[in-house]
Amino acid sequence: MSSVKSPKNEFHRLPTSVVPEHYSLQLQPNLVSFEFIGQETIEVQIKETSSSILLNAVDLSINSADWPPLEPSKGSLKISFTGVLNDKLKGFYRSKYVGSCGEDKFNAVTHFEPTSARACFPCWDEPAIRATFDVTLIVPRYKTALSNMPIKKETILSSSLMEYQFERTPKMSTYLVAFVVGAFEFVEGQTSDGTLCRVYTPMGKKKQGRFALDVAVRVLPYYKRYFGVPYTLPKVDLIAIADFAIGAMENWGLVTYRETCLLVDEQETSALNRQWVALVVGHELAHQWFGNLVALEWWTHLWLKEGYASFVEFLCVNELFPEFDIWTQFVTDIRIPALELDALENSHPIEVPVGHPSEIGEIFDTISYRKGASIIRMLHDYLGIDAFKQGMHLYLTRFQYRNAATEDLWQALADSSKKPVDEVMSTWTKQMGFPLISVSSEQQGNNRVISMIQEKFSASPRDTATENYHWLVPLTFSSSENPNKAVQGILMKEKSATFTISNVDENQWVKVNPGAVGFYRVSYSSEMLAQLIPAIKSKSLPALDRLNIVDDIFALVRAGKTSTAELLQLLEAFVNEDNYSVWTSIDNIIEKLALLFDNVDSLENLKAYGRRLYSRVETIVGWDSKENESHSDALLRSLVLSRMIAFDNKKTIQKGKARFESIRGVTNNIPADLRDVVYKAALCQAEEATFKSLLEMYKKADIQEEKERIACAMGSVKDSNILKQILEFAISDQVRNQDSVYVMIPTSKTKLGRDLLWTFMKDRVQLIRERYLGGNMASRLIKSALENFASSAKATEIEKFFAENPLPGTERNVQQACECIRLNEAWLARDYPQTKTLLASIKSSNS
Repeated sequence: MSSVKSPKNEFHRLPTSVVPEHYSLQLQPNLVSFEFIGQETIEVQIKETSSSILLNAVDLSINSADWPPLEPSKGSLKISFTGVLNDKLKGFYRSKYVGSCGEDKFNAVTHFEPTSARACFPCWDEPAIRATFDVTLIVPRYKTALSNMPIKKETILSSSLMEYQFERTPKMSTYLVAFVVGAFEFVEGQTSDGTLCRVYTPMGKKKQGRFALDVAVRVLPYYKRYFGVPYTLPKVDLIAIADFAIGAMENWGLVTYRETCLLVDEQETSALNRQWVALVVGHELAHQWFGNLVALEWWTHLWLKEGYASFVEFLCVNELFPEFDIWTQFVTDIRIPALELDALENSHPIEVPVGHPSEIGEIFDTISYRKGASIIRMLHDYLGIDAFKQGMHLYLTRFQYRNAATEDLWQALADSSKKPVDEVMSTWTKQMGFPLISVSSEQQGNNRVISMIQEKFSASPRDTATENYHWLVPLTFSSSENPNKAVQGILMKEKSATFTISNVDENQWVKVNPGAVGFYRVSYSSEMLAQLIPAIKSKSLPALDRLNIVDDIFALVRAGKTSTAELLQLLEAFVNEDNYSVWTSIDNIIEKLALLFDNVDSLENLKAYGRRLYSRVETIVGWDSKENESHSDALLRSLVLSRMIAFDNKKTIQKGKARFESIRGVTNNIPADLRDVVYKAALCQAEEATFKSLLEMYKKADIQEEKERIACAMGSVKDSNILKQILEFAISDQVRNQDSVYVMIPTSKTKLGRDLLWTFMKDRVQLIRERYLGGNMASRLIKSALENFASSAKATEIEKFFAENPLPGTERNVQQACECIRLNEAWLARDYPQTKTLLASIKSSNS
């Protein structure tokens, strides 16, 4: 047993000579002293003669340990220990809330993934070493006590203490064990097949749990039908935690959530956040099968559970809420960010060999989640829904209550589909990046012959390490003959290939990768692209294909394969666009251009261009919701108005400020979908008094979503003194540790704010190290705050600083940020003169 962290190059996984079979674990947390007392009896199997028993423990004081003879046999290991309810948002930690009299009170909660169970009790803290658990919690009377399983027995120990014994768990990994002790209330329901579901909330907020409960009781039966495997526990609890480092955690039978990922208030929650809650609930409940019932063998296979759940959450939300048009949003929210990151030289393969536990945090990232989800979506399309579902059923039944690796899933899917799944998918998981498919066509009679060449796509024109990459690419096509029908093409196995589409005349367009299902970029010949432009203007090309084309071209611009000026001219084709997801893609492009041009002197001209581009759609969406408008219309309104405020559109800002003034000192009656817009309008030209008003609103807000809206709006501030106050506020005790990074990051959306934030980070590097390491908050701060500089000198400065002030686990994020900075510099050097001239001419012609 060891509580000493080994140097990175000396790390070894635990020996398998002694393995646990069952833990009897008793914990007694003290919510006043923030200590806990623990004792456990671990039933072990000794497989071979050994001189010691080695397991994991950290930040625990071991009071005593008794062990069995170390000869091959079964025996028990008894350990008593004490620990601290820490404030680090991991292990067994404390979460603060405000009592009925305004006093600070605390709950005790857990977050163990990936390697923090060892900070709560000595254990074999590796995912493949599964065991059963009998959990007993001794807690203050009248507090809620929860664990993975239902309560088996309650015993009053004294006037102040209660003992709760929980039913035995199935065999499970330590990182999925969970406990919660504190003040909560709940709403409950049952699935159609009788599984008890409860949503626990802070006191006084149980009505805010009803939406998530409705989702949960519908999702579990859907997954049962989809997987052909029932949910195996007798209950599932979903609980909102005030202090939580990530979005949610799939602990088996006791799923923990950040409040904004679970709670929905009918008046206070926006349509976008309601959708987000549905997705997160769907994601975590998918893990009850894919990740819990069948767990990963080692952290190298993290992507398998996270990428899969990130795909399946969209399946279930589409089933429950077809009005969300969620698959179109998958492309903008999941696929595009994955492509952007994976184009960097400092990306990484989906499957990353993981050695020391300190390396694990780096792969909880866009590649594991979003690229993982995107290639699963591509595989789903390649195999077909029936073969895919059958393969998932095979996988889950073969490995239930066991652990599996990526190859095990590929084998099950190959068995069901009779296709070469491992051969295909290994090219997507074992090497980083993705292909660029260059496409040209030739008319032969009434047929169109499509010629394709693949190469590795790189965001850097200087990347010379592309020749050794090669993918097996499932290719599909569509044409103007039937725009909504994908023609299954070929599996492209070589560097080049041809495919013939029948009955397409010379005037018809052909689109590669309809629906943006394939995880690759496409570069069309000028003739093919010219045929697609009218279909974009007329919207006869489906929405997913319209956004796919413009996003691919933008990627080619950043990579130096076409010009920014040509992109801006292409965007003119979208002046009549009214689809939310298409505008999300355009907005992503415009924001990145604005961040780039903020480093030079053409930002005002870009804003003028943007005001013209967005003016028609702003007129369509207006400020007020319309009767029977769609879910997507509500999302589009917020997106467009927010961007027009960022463009300094006077009328939009005036209307937003007027609405903000109308609520000063009175009840906030601004619709939830518009609040972010109104707050940005109030802050974009803010004086001190306005900022103070928003700051007071943040402090008083009882809804976490409202706090996040205000924090995000703070990025609109342009006054350096106010920006400095925002940064100081972010690390004050008035902002929870879980939220402080998200208060800082929006300030980096302008060059002024970015400079201030970088100075702030350098001055507070020790605070960042103490507060945020061990999770993904430091990594997120570094990349988001720094990647939009555009000077190689700045990149060198950043590299030097972090070399001298290392933040373990963020090394790849530093490299990615600095690569982006150098790419931005090269982009400006390559395109700026021509783009500046074009923007100036557009501005003058519309002035």
